[in-house]
Amino acid sequence: MSERRTRTTHWRAWCALLTAGLLAGACTTGSSPHHGATASGPASSPASSPLPSGVTALPAGLAAGAPAGAGKIQHIVVIMQENRSFDSYFGTYSGADGIPAGVCVPDAATKKCDPPFHDGNVVNHGGPHGQANAAADIDGGKMDGFVDQVAAKGDAQSAQCANPDDPNCVPAGEPDVMGWHDAREIPNYWAYAQHFTLQDHMFEPNASWSLPAHLFMVSEWSAHCTKANDPSSCTNALQNPGMKNYAWTDLTYLMYRAGVSWGYYLVSGSEPDCEDDAQTCAPVKQDAKTPGIWNPLPAFSTVKDDGQVGDIQSVDNFVTAAGKGTLPQVSWVVPAQQVSEHPPASIDDGQAYVTSLVNAVMKGPDWSSTAIFLSWDDWGGFYDHVAPPAVDGNGYGLRVPGIVISPYAKAGTIDHQTLSFDAYDKLIEDRFLKGQRLDPATDGRPDPRPDVREVASQLGDLWKDFDFAQQPVAPLVLSEHPAPGPASR
Repeated sequence: MSERRTRTTHWRAWCALLTAGLLAGACTTGSSPHHGATASGPASSPASSPLPSGVTALPAGLAAGAPAGAGKIQHIVVIMQENRSFDSYFGTYSGADGIPAGVCVPDAATKKCDPPFHDGNVVNHGGPHGQANAAADIDGGKMDGFVDQVAAKGDAQSAQCANPDDPNCVPAGEPDVMGWHDAREIPNYWAYAQHFTLQDHMFEPNASWSLPAHLFMVSEWSAHCTKANDPSSCTNALQNPGMKNYAWTDLTYLMYRAGVSWGYYLVSGSEPDCEDDAQTCAPVKQDAKTPGIWNPLPAFSTVKDDGQVGDIQSVDNFVTAAGKGTLPQVSWVVPAQQVSEHPPASIDDGQAYVTSLVNAVMKGPDWSSTAIFLSWDDWGGFYDHVAPPAVDGNGYGLRVPGIVISPYAKAGTIDHQTLSFDAYDKLIEDRFLKGQRLDPATDGRPDPRPDVREVASQLGDLWKDFDFAQQPVAPLVLSEHPAPGPASR
């Protein structure tokens, strides 16, 4: 596959899907998207059901230890893309904890050692990325299992995958897990890093694949429950939590009790929906109403019981709300396969989609009071050289890119703190819930989770990525179809 010339083909294919309603206004050819399209449904969170009898409201507002000026952040947006390690996107970024000189990874098939290499292709293959693969890639801290995991899985099953989102998938083609990109392929991501704050020690919260990562993102746990609406029936499940019944407590429950508005926005399109813990299945349609790997909230008892299923919405509503200045206080934004960057999706299409979201916020009234956090849900089998710290039996997982985009983000800064998606929940709790944690001892809905992830001693402080005394950083509205940037090496 050629490098840059494949991009137009992939983009046109995605635009054909958009005509069916994936994302209004994102197929423009100019330097800035048109965001005037009408979205179906409410642009901001609908009214929630009243608190049931016996359930007390939680106080809303800033935690006591929040820094001066933190109240300027009135909207938190988490944009979660798919399956890229830090080294695969920013391993050659100046000043970051990037790819060490002279490093290579053993290749049992060739009896050689494979070094990292610049990969100019915008469609990649990646490697298997389940719980067992994470352990093998990390290899006790040696970080040397990446190539052999692709080969081992390829020997055990066909190289063709019926479902690319299966964590055991090994796509056809030469292994490219040692490949890295720079501003030649992802100029907008590098521009965000240079203009705002790059996090070079952001770790997936769990040492496993996408579904557990998204569960941790909204609830700080991945579990399997045997009874609906019975948290006591849930047990830890890092690999196979299923997709039907999440009875433990998630962050929306705390926000509901405090009257904090939220929206979970996703792109309609293709995404697997493997029921009964199946590892593989044919891709099916993803939409706001269907529980899935990237859309777990419809299966949470709390969301249904609180009457907040309507807060799970089309991404069109996010774009409309950004344009009108009616963003909820908390937004999560997730893709469909076509724009996810999850192999074999084109990174061109993913970058264009993310740019359209960031542009929508920057061009709207809420930019001056918003913090956007951009990350990728797991490493996707791609090489990374940093061994993740052990937090508990669930994580952390491998390192992924993280970027903070906000008028108050420290411009041109690299944050070297140890972070995970737990830090997003902690910041939401500190900004809007007065520091209330997802803690079975205090949150009013006990469940048997093994620990309180937001208070882990290793976890850094996201407030340190902001300077509320600085002159606010101006919007950086970028083209969805940028020219390649300069080579890093």
